[in-house]
Amino acid sequence: MVVDAKTAASITQRIKKRAASADKGGPSGSGTVLYLGHIPHGFYEEQMRGFFSQFGDVTRLRLARNKKTGASKHYAFVEFAHAEVASIVAQAMNGYLMFTKILVCQVVPDEQLHPNMFKGSGKPFTPVNRLKRERVAHNKKRTADEATALEKKLLAGERKKRRKLEAAGIDYEFGGYEAAVAQREKKRKRAASA
Repeated sequence: MVVDAKTAASITQRIKKRAASADKGGPSGSGTVLYLGHIPHGFYEEQMRGFFSQFGDVTRLRLARNKKTGASKHYAFVEFAHAEVASIVAQAMNGYLMFTKILVCQVVPDEQLHPNMFKGSGKPFTPVNRLKRERVAHNKKRTADEATALEKKLLAGERKKRRKLEAAGIDYEFGGYEAAVAQREKKRKRAASA
């Protein structure tokens, strides 16, 4: 790509301004973040970083992933060190056929950038083990109040089931929770009297 002298001078001037604002702790610059859409399966963080680093310095990259499974949501945000590089990449890659998908590539304006857009982008994604979380919650130690409430609920359900069986004319005897509670009370009385 050939650039005339006037455009080259304006680009170098913008780069100098950005470097001066970066030294003061200002924003990283306008138009350095790209939105990538319609990303094919298999084109993940490592592959993206390798592919887009051929254009320029990739400072941050975040691929949207499903929190439950960790699978790609097929869109990402890529931040480049220089806005000019980002605009060139957006022009070159928009409509690019990659595997079976046609990429959508656009520069994201600064006013649309969310402060947490790149949150967690520097570490590998690990999905939450929801099965383990549910197992721990289910198997946790119950307080005495929780145990009595659960026992009352189970006994009420069992009584309701017995009434339904009687109403249907079924004569069925089973111990159930009532027998277990009665047996537990007998053991407590024996232990208390001994």
